[in-house]
Amino acid sequence: MIFEGFIKKMAEQPKQLFLLDGIGAVLSAFSLGVILIQFKNYFGMPREELFFLALAACFFAAYSLFCYVRTPKNWRPFLRFIAIVNLVYCCITIGLVVLFQSKLTILGMIYFILELIIIIVLVSLEFKIASIKTL
Repeated sequence: MIFEGFIKKMAEQPKQLFLLDGIGAVLSAFSLGVILIQFKNYFGMPREELFFLALAACFFAAYSLFCYVRTPKNWRPFLRFIAIVNLVYCCITIGLVVLFQSKLTILGMIYFILELIIIIVLVSLEFKIASIKTL
């Protein structure tokens, strides 16, 4: 019940969802591109892959924050697009985690699993809100 009320509220104010996505992407970009690279030995993911993931997160942040500022009248396709791109990012991240699992530390595994959980929850929320027809 509470979750449905939240979904309805977010569907009435899609700007907030773009802002949430954009802030999350900025946090991911900072975490990956600054913190994890600085402490690479504690996480185990190679530097090049961290830069790639951070760069992708920067593009997602720019897109979401642009949509937040400009919120198109027909915002649903834009929200679906960022949800799909976030899913692709999750697939790439899973692939990198599997590929480098022998190098990842426990802390690295925990970081990537938590990031994936957060993004998947956000993606499901984005798809759910984008599919609401009437407001």
